[in-house]
Amino acid sequence: MSTITKGSSVFTLINVFTVTPERQQELIDLLIQATEEVICKLPGFISANIHKSFDGVRVINYAQWKDKAAFEAFLRNSKATEHFKIAEQIAEKIDYHTYSVADVITSSVHVSQGR
Repeated sequence: MSTITKGSSVFTLINVFTVTPERQQELIDLLIQATEEVICKLPGFISANIHKSFDGVRVINYAQWKDKAAFEAFLRNSKATEHFKIAEQIAEKIDYHTYSVADVITSSVHVSQGR
């Protein structure tokens, strides 16, 4: 399960894939397969959340790792990189960056602070 907490050591990767609408589901299926068969078994993996745009041209993978070292080990895993070579062939563009949480705001915070 995803954990979004300010100040945690969780290492977040957000991949934004640009695809043609005809290939959106193909990419989603590949990401699910890679995650279920390989990635979720790697040490330090926490979660992957795959989102699809309503217009069919984007897929976003919000993935969390225990820390940067676990993420870097994932990048060196040949089975994982095999899947991403296929993703590169499906997607027109892949934009990925790593993040840490700057803040978390929920409706309960707004209520408790009178916002």
